Amino acid sequence: MSGERSKTSDCAEHGSRCADAVTGTGIDLVEVARIRQVLEQWRDRFTRRVFLEAERRYCESRPHPWMHYAVRFAVKEAVAKAFGTGISPELGWQDIEVVADPATRAPSVRFSPKGQALAARRCIARVLVSLSHTHNYAVAQAILVEDGNQTTDDR
Repeated sequence: MSGERSKTSDCAEHGSRCADAVTGTGIDLVEVARIRQVLEQWRDRFTRRVFLEAERRYCESRPHPWMHYAVRFAVKEAVAKAFGTGISPELGWQDIEVVADPATRAPSVRFSPKGQALAARRCIARVLVSLSHTHNYAVAQAILVEDGNQTTDDR
């Protein structure tokens, strides 16, 4: 790091204005049986409205697709809650895609251009996602992290 300053040293010099800040959090709990029932009755209509093609392919490749649809549904709800918009014209089902981080394989989200624009307006640098499911429930949490390199005066 010769000649370069680390973010840690910058933050020590400038205080908390360089620290990343949590600006939103959301959580959602889904009954897996409810999603299974919806899939049995409205599979194509429901999955095409809520999930992107890659998400559908992944879920359908699993032994119990309803569990994977349920947890992805929970992630989308949690992200929308973290933004404070809920699922709405501002941030819809298809604007949030649940993906695996290429480096770590940890769950992550990718936004459509509309979702990217919302994140940019809110100065969101990252969305941290955690998910879990059992045979009965699926839960997801989303945390919005603001870019700590921007000060209030920069926006």
